[in-house]
Amino acid sequence: MITAKNITKTFGRVKALNDISVSFTKGECIALLGPNGCGKTTLIKSILGMVVPDKGNIEFDGRPISEQWQYRSNIGYMPQIGRYPENMTIANVIDMMKDIRKDTTVHLDEELIVSFGLQELMDKKMHTLSGGTRQKVSACLAFLFSPDVLILDEPTAGLDPVSSEQLKKKIVLEKEKGKLILITSHVLSELDELITEVFYMQDGRLLFHKKLLELIQDTGEERLVKAIAKIMTA
Repeated sequence: MITAKNITKTFGRVKALNDISVSFTKGECIALLGPNGCGKTTLIKSILGMVVPDKGNIEFDGRPISEQWQYRSNIGYMPQIGRYPENMTIANVIDMMKDIRKDTTVHLDEELIVSFGLQELMDKKMHTLSGGTRQKVSACLAFLFSPDVLILDEPTAGLDPVSSEQLKKKIVLEKEKGKLILITSHVLSELDELITEVFYMQDGRLLFHKKLLELIQDTGEERLVKAIAKIMTA
């Protein structure tokens, strides 16, 4: 589905990505983990075409992304901090995204809009929203166009416990449909029931990429947070 080969990206003296090679396949929910500054965001932005690597290439469904832009319509992206026109209402933002897509053949997935109760807030302007409600809008937009790939950057940050559980339930449902889901999170305890693989980076390099079950077997720990801690302190 997504394949990166020998990706390297340098910003000044900082090597954000150092010869990264990886393959992400459909039906997997993969945690992209690592300390701040390890290169996770640069990798995500490279996949999205927002950052151009200095070396290497990235393929989406077997085609180099440098030769196409249409592949992005198959990706739903939820940024860690969503930035929207402040004077627009929630309804305006959603309608704007629908207008940008101009694809009447796509099934619109409005399940999260209903689950989060956003129908009752559609006339609220973005500058009046709490951080948690902005996060709900970002989640709804990521899932709205029924993409084959979901990239979720700290998706539960700022959400109340009920909304967090609703979003996690939705992630599981989409994974079961065979979609590829990439998640970054610093709250590792929330990932145990979601993910199937762990992709761990440090200092721009891939430290390991393992199935969750393999990681648990290797460490003897049942919880992701304890398994990661054992590996990093070994």
